Formats: sequence, C-alpha cells, structure tokens
Amino acid sequence: MIIEFLGHACFMLKTEKTAMIIDPYLRDNPQASAKPDDIRTDWVLVTHGHSDHLGDAVEIARNNDATVVTITEVARYCEQRGAKTHAMYIGGKYNFGEFTIKMTLALHGSSIGVNPIEYLGQPCGFLIFIEGRTIYYSGDTGLFGDMELIGRLHPIDLAILPIGDNYTMGPEDALEAVKLLQPKQVIPAHYNTWDIISQDPEKFKAAVDLETKVPVTILHPGDSLRY
Repeated sequence: MIIEFLGHACFMLKTEKTAMIIDPYLRDNPQASAKPDDIRTDWVLVTHGHSDHLGDAVEIARNNDATVVTITEVARYCEQRGAKTHAMYIGGKYNFGEFTIKMTLALHGSSIGVNPIEYLGQPCGFLIFIEGRTIYYSGDTGLFGDMELIGRLHPIDLAILPIGDNYTMGPEDALEAVKLLQPKQVIPAHYNTWDIISQDPEKFKAAVDLETKVPVTILHPGDSLRY
C-alpha cells in the first residue's frame, strides 16, 4: 500500500487493486502537489462539507467514474451535481469489497457556501480496514474522550490527525489523542496551509516520541509512505 500526501488534509491510498482519495482539496490549495485532472481513483472519501475538504470531490468523482463515500447530506449534495455516491452515518460500517469503512465521530462543523450557507450534516472521520491494516483518518476534529474507545475497539495501525489548531486540535491536544488512540504510527495533517494554522511538526513529533514512543512520520506535499 502507498499513502501519498497531496497537501493540507488530502491523502491518496493506493493498493494493487484499488485507489482512494480523501478530502480532495487541490485546485485552490496553496500546498497541493497535484491538480484534480492528475487524479486517478476509484473512490473519493469526504469527511465534511467545508471547501478545504469537499474541495474537488465532485469533479474528481465524475472524471474517474468514482464513488463518493461520505455522510448522507454531503452525499446528496454531490449527487445533485452528478457524482455517484455511497451515503453513510456515524457508527455505520460497510464492506466495499477491497476494503471496509466505518464512520466515526468528529467534533467540527460542515457547511458550504457563504450567502446563504448550506448545512451539510454532521462531520465525520473514517476507520479504513484495508489489506489487514486499520487506518484512522480523524477528519477535522477537536479532542474527544471516545478516541480511547475507537482505539480499544479497533486497534489502529496508522492514525492521521490534524495538528493545526484554531479550527481543529492543536499539537497539545493531538498528543493527548495519540495517548487515547494508541496507534502504531501517526501522520500529522491540516497545518501550515495558512498562517492561522502554522505549526512545527518536528516539535509535535518530539513530544509524541517523548511521552508515548509512537513513531510520527512527517510527510510534505508530494511525499509518499510505502506501508
């Protein structure tokens, strides 16, 4: 499996049999290492409706005849714009054949537009069970105590967590999330796209190593991890 970081909170997961992109914010992303037309994927996972996560999901899904997997309100939004979708809700799990997804809680918001604002349901995270591994993509979230339950019920091989602060967990709360989740490995995300979420991932890595010994892998846009 290859995990590629495309910038901000966008990741590609590729196996020999399938490919998925998560929160594909590319065209307007100042960090992005790819453009929507570059993406070849079977699945598009979206955690919530904010423009820096829903991003180019509809365009990518239509270009690839891919299916958008997301919360029901976001799925309806994408359907209305010509994308194939699979709608879920928090706590639900579905076997897609090459992988299984379980939708998890996220403490955040979900809307699109400015005037008016369209509410797009509850934000979420994903547990992705693929090739014998469990990947937890938390989505945009604050720290919450049930992360301990998530990690206990589904031992996590890799956790992708935001550290940017202001809109999501900052490094201190993300460290507490690692303690609760007890993953085997962590990748930080959702930082340094703009000044308001500027963080030093090396400091986060050092703190996690000091207090938990869980390895942190820092990926820059365009970097990949063979997993």
